[in-house]
Amino acid sequence: MTVLTVAEHRDGRLRDVSRRAQTAGRELAAANGAPVHTAVVGGDTEQFAAELACDGVDVVHTAAEGAVSSHDVSVQVLSQLVADIDARVVLVPHTPTGLDYAPALAARLDWPIVTDAVGLGAEDGLTVTRELDGRWTTLTVAGGRAVVTLRPGEWPPAEVTGDSERRAFAADIDDAAVRATVTGVEVIDATELADADVVVAVGRGIGAEAHLNLVFDLAEAVDGTVAASGPPVKRGWLPPERQVGQSGTTVAPDVYIAVGISGTAQHLAGVRDSDTVVAVNSDPAAPIFDTADYGIVGDLFDIVPALTAAVTG
Repeated sequence: MTVLTVAEHRDGRLRDVSRRAQTAGRELAAANGAPVHTAVVGGDTEQFAAELACDGVDVVHTAAEGAVSSHDVSVQVLSQLVADIDARVVLVPHTPTGLDYAPALAARLDWPIVTDAVGLGAEDGLTVTRELDGRWTTLTVAGGRAVVTLRPGEWPPAEVTGDSERRAFAADIDDAAVRATVTGVEVIDATELADADVVVAVGRGIGAEAHLNLVFDLAEAVDGTVAASGPPVKRGWLPPERQVGQSGTTVAPDVYIAVGISGTAQHLAGVRDSDTVVAVNSDPAAPIFDTADYGIVGDLFDIVPALTAAVTG
């Protein structure tokens, strides 16, 4: 059972989710001694291959298909590579980029797809653990072949050792089937929420868009990134790319500060891998306190400025 992990890059840099996928692939393959391969499509493939070479990954395949590969190109390259190396499982980061092509790749291969995985197993066939209706559920994949997207932060990044073989892969691209191409990239939010070390998240308790400056001031003081639960995003106070939770981005920062967030199951699904959770809420019975390492019960309009002042001295 060859396991293929797919790397991801953005703005000329390899993303951390790439090496995390390699760790997941190594753990899955360890159950039966299967080989692990990694693919990187487009960009500076030589540099990316060097950054992806690690112990336990047998081969890093590079496909030089432009600086930014489109959905259609990625599907063509990866489906051909799967056939070439007889891969049975393809592991893709559960990111906007991964979710763009992973379903189409599964359809091209005629394989099932399982998304947002937090655990993998191969003792009795391929098993995938994911959240379903607020509970962790383990699924057995019939036939043992699948495209699986991996929740960011669930596996630690593999350490670069330079031990992997590197192979260039020349895919046969059908240009007529490339219906969309990347003509440019516009940065909507310069901060990378999924990679942030400190996240300051705001919820319904902030009351109004005019009060967001309190959260931005605290984030600036702690060198953090501002995020939100669902309500501020639904009200248009913050853009969708800042939403954390099952319907947004999964984060795994060193510190997650939740301001005025009650803590629904959907939101907590996106923050459970944070090293330290600090909650500020006026309701002592708010579910967020069941998850928080540190809780402050009180009026956020008093507490948040006090925290900011304490940090800035």
